[in-house]
Amino acid sequence: MTNLKVRYMGFELRNPIIVGASNLCNNPDNLKRMEDAGAAAIVFKSLFEEQIQLESFQMEEELGKYDERHAEMITLFPKLEHAGPREHLMMIKKAKESVSIPVIASLNAVYRETWIEYAKLLEDEGVDGLEVNFYAIPRDIEKTGESIEQEQTEILKEIKSSISIPVSVKISASYSNPLNLINRMDKTGVDAFVLFNRLFQPEIDLEKEKHIVHFPLSSEEDNKLPLRFAGLLYGKIKAQICSNTGIYNGTDVIKMLLAGADCVQVVGTLYKNRIEHISKMISDIEAWMKSKNYNSINDFRGKLAEKNINDPLVYKRAQYVDLLLKSEDIFKKKGLL
Repeated sequence: MTNLKVRYMGFELRNPIIVGASNLCNNPDNLKRMEDAGAAAIVFKSLFEEQIQLESFQMEEELGKYDERHAEMITLFPKLEHAGPREHLMMIKKAKESVSIPVIASLNAVYRETWIEYAKLLEDEGVDGLEVNFYAIPRDIEKTGESIEQEQTEILKEIKSSISIPVSVKISASYSNPLNLINRMDKTGVDAFVLFNRLFQPEIDLEKEKHIVHFPLSSEEDNKLPLRFAGLLYGKIKAQICSNTGIYNGTDVIKMLLAGADCVQVVGTLYKNRIEHISKMISDIEAWMKSKNYNSINDFRGKLAEKNINDPLVYKRAQYVDLLLKSEDIFKKKGLL
């Protein structure tokens, strides 16, 4: 019998497919559908400190806009405070109660103090693990990349020492050397890395001459970057590797495992192909393993990682030069020349 079990963040998963954080997780019915389709774990929608701050400001502004409009009236409404993270905490508690598979909280905070505060609050709700989201948007021309990386590493250390549940780090690829940062963070004792975070990028509507919200689903081509880094990191860090972005079918999962990932996170394919597509992905993995006579994922995981292959150029940029030299032949085969 084919064994799809993997280990991630200290617990055993029934297969390598985890549902990543998204709005799909807001609905308890969706969570149950994910579990029934075969999802091994669920990362609940992120708790965003910036969103809480914005909502608090908007509420304060709305309650106070009619204040002091009459000599005998100072305020129209009683003093009210925004609920802060309490609504999110209530939702994640319900999510945890609705399924039997692991539920991992996701956190995007701003200040060092709130990273720790919110991490503790999420742990108190009984989640199985915490995924912290680190990224750095260029905002200050004077701030160095080294100072950003040092600050994030220190925050990670504090989180690890403040809570007892497993912690993973989801980072973007927009660091000068992600490998070095991951290696430094790995020394904090973090349990896993999720590669990579997809960041919002601005877009402009030419007709209206204004900025618009633009956040399309990932494409299958996007999974080449996490595949590269899974291959480079396999066997070189203690933490486990979870590949994320552009993983749409069982074939994509197999590729990540061959490169060295322990598991994957999926979101875009659930929007495009529905939640039940998880079952098809699992079936495809099992069929491929049977065709190759693999009994377990450990039989082939990392087989094509950098440390296990003879060609040093596969994961190196030098391969790009080789590709350019052969580009004419490639275009001819595709009938483009």
